[in-house]
Parts: sequence; structure tokens; C-alpha cells
Amino acid sequence: MGVSTIFIHGIGAVSPAGWGVAALREALKKNAPLPVQTLARPGWAHQLTVRHVPPPPGRLEFLAHPRMRRVGVLSQHIIAAALEALGQDAGLVQTGVLRLGVIVSTLAGNVAYSRRFYEEVLKDPAMASPLIFPETVFNAPASHLAAYLNSPGINYTLVGDAGSFLQGLALAADWLAQGQADGCVVVGAEELDWIAADAARLFKRSTIYAGGAGALYLKTQSAARTGLSTITDSFLYTKSQTRAAAARRVRSQLGPGSPDEWLCDNGAESSAWQDWPGPRVTLPAIMGGALNASAAWQCVVACDLIANARSPGACVSVVGANQQAIGARFVNTEISST
Repeated sequence: MGVSTIFIHGIGAVSPAGWGVAALREALKKNAPLPVQTLARPGWAHQLTVRHVPPPPGRLEFLAHPRMRRVGVLSQHIIAAALEALGQDAGLVQTGVLRLGVIVSTLAGNVAYSRRFYEEVLKDPAMASPLIFPETVFNAPASHLAAYLNSPGINYTLVGDAGSFLQGLALAADWLAQGQADGCVVVGAEELDWIAADAARLFKRSTIYAGGAGALYLKTQSAARTGLSTITDSFLYTKSQTRAAAARRVRSQLGPGSPDEWLCDNGAESSAWQDWPGPRVTLPAIMGGALNASAAWQCVVACDLIANARSPGACVSVVGANQQAIGARFVNTEISST
């Protein structure tokens, strides 16, 4: 679908590189895999290899909000990334001046709180804490973000593989086109827990799982350097269409590229992009694999390259774990009008 009237007004990230887009940018400049850590898996003698998000550099101010007393790590990452993307517009949302749409995409969801709750249920159902049960539902983080922003606007949580983040961008573009919101923040996030890290290995044995979040803030006003030019169709994996075939169809919709246009991919089915003529960055090799968070980081990096490296454009290729292949193209509105 073409969405060339949508513009990126802010980006945010929480990743194994640190809190904020600047930390992600610095990690990519070094172009070296981030250090790994280990995570115990009950019942196994050996441990899982993962990449943790480091502690925040200071007290997170939003945690002082009454709604944030028991929020989990996933919600903290989502809110931090969203607030960075929103910038000063967060205040406009809080005062009711700006109608904000919120979209959060995730696959595992609040897995740490869910694991803790069901562990308590199995040990002694009478003692399972009802205080943490609300944190087990998928839409809790999006609800927390809306509560902090005092935002009554449209609010969705998309549950699916990494391609869901790009589906979220397409949905946000549709909301903006229909006038259902003045701006939309789209966040992709995953939480690091042994259950999610172990499950990720079922899709790809070599995965080094990571947690974190990435966010894009979309508006229709054109006073922004980066525009969202295209979201491809979503090509599902079926008996008649392999992942490789789906990836090739994404490539066909994004076009041949140019020597000065970036490709941000996730390293899956890379043969579809083997003749890409421009520079390329494969985030999981540096950051680890984080499903929806990884897809969000890819888009954050694409927008950051356009804003700071003066690239005329950047394509994003997301080949999801078990559902779909989908892509996006961002353009520099000061250089290209396509």
C-alpha cells in the first residue's frame, strides 16, 4: 500500500545497547556484536545465551505515576520508547490538545508476569496474587501508556510475529487518513524471559534472544524530514508459499534500490536481497533477535539514517518467525518526493 502522505515525527528505542536512540546509533557505528549474557532455564544444566537491556541511567520519571506501581519491564520499555518518540507532543496529548492513537505490537507479551502468576497457581491456587494478574494480559502495556498520557483515543495491541510492527504502521496510516487521530505512536516490544528465549530457539536454533522496544511517531503534517513511502502487502507462509518466496515478493514491491539507499533487514531469507546495490545493516547480528522489538529497531534505524546520514531512502525487510514477510520504504522528504 502507498502511504506517502504519512511522516515520521519522532523515534524512540530501548535496546541491549541502552536507553534511547543515541545508544542504538552508537552500537551500529561500532558495527560489532554486543556482549552476551546467560539466562538460567529451569530443568537444564546449561544456560540460554541472551542480550539484556542494561539498567536505565537514572530513575524513570514516569514510574512516579500512580498507575505505574506494579508495571512490568515490558511496559517500562514501551513507555520509555514511546515518550522518546513523542517528544514535546507528549505534553499536548496529556492536556487534551492532540488526539493520539496508540498501537503496540508484540508476540510474547508480558511473559515474566504471566510465568510468575501461573507458577503461583501451580504451587498453591489460593495464594496466586490477584495484584499481578492484570499484568498478564496482552494489552496492559498499551493501557498503561494511555493512562500515563491521559489519552482516551483509539488504542490497539497487535499480537503476532515481527511483521506485526509493520502491520501496525499501516494501521496507523489508515487511522490518520480517516481522521481518527491527530498522531499515532506505534511501538514494537518484547520482554526477555527464559520462556520467550527458549521458544525463540524453536524458530531458529542460533537465535540470541533480546528484549526491548522501538517506537515511531506518525503524523500527516509534512514538517518532517522522513516520510513513510510504502508498506508492502503481507505475504503469508502457506503450503504453497515458502518463507523464501514470501521474501522475494516483498522485494519485488519495494523495488531495486539505489547505491545510496540503505537496507535494514533481519538476516532472514537474505538471498532475496543479495543484489541490493546500496549499504546494508542487519540488526540481529549486533543486537540479537527480539521479534517485534527487532522490527521496530529496524525502522528506527532506517529513519535515523535518513535524518542524520542524509540518505535519500531506506528499505526495511521483515521476514517474521512464523507468519509473514512484509517490508517498508522510508524516504527523505528533502531529497525525494517519491
